[in-house]
Amino acid sequence: MSVASATRSIEQADTSAVALGSVRGSGVAILAIGGLIAFVWLFWQWFMRQGNISINQLDDWGHAFAVPAITGYLLYQRRERLLNAVARPFWPGLVPLLLGIACYVFFIIGVPTHMFQGFALVLAIFGFVLLVFGPKVMHAAIMPIAFLLFAVTISERIMIAITFQLQLIASQGGYLLLTIFGFPFGIESVVQGNIISVFDDTGTEHQLNVAEACSGMRMVVAFIALGAAVALSQCKQWWQRVAVVLLSLPVAIGLNVVRVAVLGFLTVLVDPELASGEAHMIIGTLLLVPGLGLFLLLVWILNRVVSDEPSEPEPDATKAKAVKA
Repeated sequence: MSVASATRSIEQADTSAVALGSVRGSGVAILAIGGLIAFVWLFWQWFMRQGNISINQLDDWGHAFAVPAITGYLLYQRRERLLNAVARPFWPGLVPLLLGIACYVFFIIGVPTHMFQGFALVLAIFGFVLLVFGPKVMHAAIMPIAFLLFAVTISERIMIAITFQLQLIASQGGYLLLTIFGFPFGIESVVQGNIISVFDDTGTEHQLNVAEACSGMRMVVAFIALGAAVALSQCKQWWQRVAVVLLSLPVAIGLNVVRVAVLGFLTVLVDPELASGEAHMIIGTLLLVPGLGLFLLLVWILNRVVSDEPSEPEPDATKAKAVKA
């Protein structure tokens, strides 16, 4: 075979590889669309159940509706990497895909658990993308896919074990804030477990049940999801992302304490019915705004404290190199 023939063969092979690997390739596109339809059909019941949970417990798991949108935005941010990556079927992706489907069926028939069904769903998504588009595309998409875990409702058994401790923290912290800032308004408070008794200037008692008003763990999940979204969308370095996600836990707990204190003030100063109403949901939603501001401020500080830009060489060193050359 001549050199020219060999060169043409290599070029043809490269062209066919690009056509197969391109996201716009017809074979990959057909496989992706067909797999997506089958995927939605297989997990449709879980999607419906999660939607019902989020609607019926809007104050607890309403953030699950925003998770797919945030995932889409994260993928959009990585669109250049995704479009430039060589996409081709990667058959080892069948392993996590089939494992995710098997786990999903097991947690329906064997040990019915909505939470683990959701985790199996995310694992299957990971396997599906890896199978259809390959490792290079997965490298750009893995973090947005992992973010989908925040849409899964945590098991009630785990919630009860963790939430009570967080409720005690919220009760003690809310009591402290009410004691400090309530003094000028003649507000006194007493805390017993997760119940805060607030007394106005006439001595009337109003009980604030933190277990009902502020279900700590659920707010923490929403704020950690918000912190993770900021970390993935705004941070460029992995250590910055880890720092923001780790700090999202104390930020969430702190804002939950603020929510309890604000609810106590509103109960005494505005309307006693707020203690047993839906004000905690409104206050928690409003606190997402300062929470977002805190996360963005944290990212700004991290970017200013450590600069990843290479420093320019000193003029003397540059001249010395030029003389040696």
